[in-house]
Amino acid sequence: MTISTAHTHPDAWRPARLKFAAPLRNERMSANSDHADYLGLENIESWTGRIIEAESKLDDATDDGSAGLSNVFREGDVLFGKLRPYLAKACHAPRDGICSTELLVMRPAEYLHPRFLLYSLLTPDFVGAVDASTFGAKMPRASWDFIGALDIRIPPIDAQSLIANYLDRETVRIDGLIADKERMLALLEEKRAALISRVVTHGLNTDLPMKPSGLEWLGEIPTHWQIERAKNLFTVRDERSDDGSEELLTVSHITGVTSRSEKDVYMFEADDKAGYKRCLPGDLAINTLWAWMGAMGISPLGGIVSPDYHVYTSKGQLLPQYIDLLCRSRPFVAEVNRWSKGVWSSRLRLYPENFFEMRLPIPPHDEQRAIVKAIQADQRKANSLREALQQSITLAKERRAALITAAVTGKIPLEGMVA
Repeated sequence: MTISTAHTHPDAWRPARLKFAAPLRNERMSANSDHADYLGLENIESWTGRIIEAESKLDDATDDGSAGLSNVFREGDVLFGKLRPYLAKACHAPRDGICSTELLVMRPAEYLHPRFLLYSLLTPDFVGAVDASTFGAKMPRASWDFIGALDIRIPPIDAQSLIANYLDRETVRIDGLIADKERMLALLEEKRAALISRVVTHGLNTDLPMKPSGLEWLGEIPTHWQIERAKNLFTVRDERSDDGSEELLTVSHITGVTSRSEKDVYMFEADDKAGYKRCLPGDLAINTLWAWMGAMGISPLGGIVSPDYHVYTSKGQLLPQYIDLLCRSRPFVAEVNRWSKGVWSSRLRLYPENFFEMRLPIPPHDEQRAIVKAIQADQRKANSLREALQQSITLAKERRAALITAAVTGKIPLEGMVA
């Protein structure tokens, strides 16, 4: 392919305001998150432009008066997330559909290649400029007035196509390397999960005599372990905050109990948290709605949780660190799922009366401590490999971002992009 440089030198690329090159499409319809072609922010992978299937659909909270509506997009449109724009949620629409109103829907002009536009929106400079303009401390958003006024540089359409095709090829290659390393991380996590599931239910010593537990989820246990109902092992803590000023905690099936300030959460956060439940270090906090997925764990810090959560205190037979490992074990999560009640599988809830009927293993304290120590030792060995993989992934993502920036700003000669 012969590339003419007369009009493709970066100095000849013309700047254009985004709102003129890709005007906003303002079609709306009644919201329907069950629509086959519905896209929420959770369905778009950060920085890559890929559309993904989310693990669970949590409705995006809005306070812009658009609740109950969805934006309509058409094939060829480009979508950009205005909520928490630092997440770089943008994609190219492969077909018609509807999306969250937190996604701006742009229709590229005939002189603007949609994928070139998408890559232009996914540069750190563009995302950083948009993020710096946000308003709202709890749910930071950018406005179309600001975003639409930003300039992008536009080469001739044939050069745009060449750049988009080049970036498609190169980002696929980089993404393949990232995926390989992420699979290695997943294997490390799989190994960790399997080890936890085995030792918290059967102990460390495989040579010990075993006995039937009488519980399908538990199978055989060491003969000297005991079995007891949860109601004899835990009490409910139902202390309420006077003014809601304590640290707000959240409970996830991935990270257990953490400070909400450390998480990217789309769900609405109430302004007044008076009456929220207190949770002290060592307490077991269970997200009632998502317990069936494993959203529970021991709190490492004091704070408050949603009134819809339940907080429990161990009576002493089970040590907090052992309980936390038990919450991470797959057999236990499956049993929690069985005891959760609800009409739909995605809306099961674990209430105290059901939790208290669960029967749990009780190893001696010294074995509980040994189990915790063994898991911690295993993780220390894996941490160096995990950190090296994560650093390599970070560097690859930085390389990806730098490549996109260089390509869409003309720093890579077009002749070098020809396949």
